[in-house]
Amino acid sequence: MTSTPTGARPDEVRRHNRTVLIRRLHVGGPCTRAALATELGLNRSTIKALVDGLAESGVVEERVPRQRSGAGRPSLLVLPQAHAAVVLAVDIRVEQVSIALVGLGGAILGRNSWNLRVRTREPGEVITHVVDSAVVLAADLGVTIVAAGISVPGVVRRSDGLVHEAPNLHWTDVPLGERLAAVLDLPVVVGNDAELGALAEHLRGTARGSSDAVYVAADVGVGGGVISDGSALRGTAGYLGELGHMAVHPGGRRCYCGSRGCWETEVGERALCRALGLREGSPRGAVVAELRSLGTDAERVRERLGEFTEWLTLGLVNVVNVLGPELVVLGDLFTALPGSLVADVAAEVRTRSLVSRAVGGVRIVASTLGGDVTLLGAAELAFEPVLDAV
Repeated sequence: MTSTPTGARPDEVRRHNRTVLIRRLHVGGPCTRAALATELGLNRSTIKALVDGLAESGVVEERVPRQRSGAGRPSLLVLPQAHAAVVLAVDIRVEQVSIALVGLGGAILGRNSWNLRVRTREPGEVITHVVDSAVVLAADLGVTIVAAGISVPGVVRRSDGLVHEAPNLHWTDVPLGERLAAVLDLPVVVGNDAELGALAEHLRGTARGSSDAVYVAADVGVGGGVISDGSALRGTAGYLGELGHMAVHPGGRRCYCGSRGCWETEVGERALCRALGLREGSPRGAVVAELRSLGTDAERVRERLGEFTEWLTLGLVNVVNVLGPELVVLGDLFTALPGSLVADVAAEVRTRSLVSRAVGGVRIVASTLGGDVTLLGAAELAFEPVLDAV
């Protein structure tokens, strides 16, 4: 239910209600006027005026539902119009860059991706390729981009999009937000990939409806994003979620961060390669194929990945004890882990975490958004200010 600012003028109230309605349709999808009135706590005449105005400006349309139930005239559905606001989402990874144009309502209208090599991983090369690809894609689709959201595997300053450090990309102090905003002539927001994964899961994935959730993802490194009391938790200057650098193994392998025995040295991609008997740096496809070959044989999984499972469990116990989520979503490479391993880890965390026992357990599940999770998160980051201005 929405609440209007105390003492607000009528025009401010209308703008507030309009934004709340657009946000509801963007995240929640099609809905009838009656249901909108109930959900948002607004009277039907207010909803009618808002919907009529949005329909006139092309932001929404009303349509008879495909499936009808009962006799009488069916209630029209109010649907967001994807082309009313289109943002650019960019997902920069260690080995690949993906871009997508995402419309109001979260629909991916078009996409492109390309692999990175040592030379093409340079910031200038990445920026040039992103801009060129976005311009071509927007022209092909006949749309106008109104903002951009960028996902980066590194420590990012939210205020201006400075990538303080993205070690696996070998980037240090790259003003990515400022440079892209200048070239695109658009508002650009940059975020850490795991933080944006948490945002996507909260709005469109497994964590939808969860007020307190943690998203933990493994690629070359390990990162985390936190939803606390329904909002993304952001630390000083936006620096938060470096769960991979939680020290879990004193005397363990040295980490690039300068510490030793960081969690990602025990459960990151290289650690998983070692556990599976693969060469470190093996292609992602080979790692996933080897995990799938383990099948549903729980004993075989424990035999091959027992030590890996213990380190994963230890880190998640710490995460749950410190952050107290009701849900932990495993993303990226962790989604390929055998179901029996995830079940074993969840059971151990519930047993060994004081917080989990106190609240009656925590759920640990794999992401269902697949490889698009950070791309969708980047889109939602871009949409945050846009929805106020549609």
